[in-house]
Amino acid sequence: MKRAFKFRFYPTDAQAAELSRTFGCVRKVYNMALQARTEAWSLRRERVNYNATSAMLTTWKRTGELAYLSEVSSVPLQQALRHLQGAFANFFGKRTKYPRFKSRKKSRDCAEYTSSAFRYRDGALTLAKMAEPLDIVWSRPLPAGAQPSTVTVSQDASGRWFVSLLCEDRPSMPEAVNAAVGIDAGLTSLVTLSTGEKVTNPKFERADRERLARAQRNLARKAEGSKNREKARIKAARVHARIADRRQDFLHKLTTRLVRENQTVVIEDLTVRNMLKNRKLSRAISDASWTELRSMLEYKADWYGRDLITVDRWFPSSKLCSACGTVRGTMPLNVREWTCDCGASHDRDVNAARNILAAGLAAAACGDGVRPRRSTPGGQSSTKQEEVPPPRTRAAAQPRG
Repeated sequence: MKRAFKFRFYPTDAQAAELSRTFGCVRKVYNMALQARTEAWSLRRERVNYNATSAMLTTWKRTGELAYLSEVSSVPLQQALRHLQGAFANFFGKRTKYPRFKSRKKSRDCAEYTSSAFRYRDGALTLAKMAEPLDIVWSRPLPAGAQPSTVTVSQDASGRWFVSLLCEDRPSMPEAVNAAVGIDAGLTSLVTLSTGEKVTNPKFERADRERLARAQRNLARKAEGSKNREKARIKAARVHARIADRRQDFLHKLTTRLVRENQTVVIEDLTVRNMLKNRKLSRAISDASWTELRSMLEYKADWYGRDLITVDRWFPSSKLCSACGTVRGTMPLNVREWTCDCGASHDRDVNAARNILAAGLAAAACGDGVRPRRSTPGGQSSTKQEEVPPPRTRAAAQPRG
């Protein structure tokens, strides 16, 4: 499989200037191509594809106003047009919204180089239009004999430079295990496992909230367009980067441990986007980064040959007694421990994790479409699992009457 290996590097002044020009040209070409495609459709109902925008790029380079596009490598510019083509393909496939224009202040500065625009030899990477290789901090080795197929150079808001190398890699498969674990996501405990283990939520944003507020107040006092404002902006961006880096490092270590120690991992299908609408909890939910946690579990389970099962979001994991199967009527968030009528005492999160594991294993055994029955025909609530039959298609539907 292809994996991206990201490293930090420190460019010389000449390299930084060249990359900054490349970023600006990439943004300019992307926006001009997007404008041309939008106008062609809105005015003439004409669809413009990648080949047409590539021809436009050649024409733009020959004009006096855009002659500077020829001063940078042409490969990142062509890649920007390919990315725009992919954005439109996702839009027409109803997977994303309409492509948006790139902003100098808000968009990520990056440029992608294919194999024809860089040279990688003996651990040295040299990009097109550059005489010297990049000073890369090789924090980890590339796979043995790996030859990058694509190189992406980027700069974050705090001014740090990164290079990402896409290589063929075969991850080392861990030993097969029979363990299975259910995971309940939370705020006080980031995750609670069906084994009873609770992983405390580090709350990185909350820990640096005072530092971040101080940096943002200092930024707000500076005049627009001044050098002092740019310095203050970088300081605020560094606080954000510190929070994001620490959070990502913690999630990587946690998800790697969970995937390596368990053959089957069961999680809940949480609608984080809707949960963020809660004004009282939205900041804490964003700091927990449940979406990133799930994303890491998904691709790492694929890497290491593990099974990741998702339980229906309406499954009453917290209100269901894992001992007798009784569903409690209501359970506010402030109830952290409760006792069932059968006499079993439950920790809310541990009980939920155990129910999630049981539901996931049932779904794996019975197939997709297994979800709790809301009520029996007589109106009695029940927790028996039933297999929901697939919906009838038009061809299979029987005529009525």
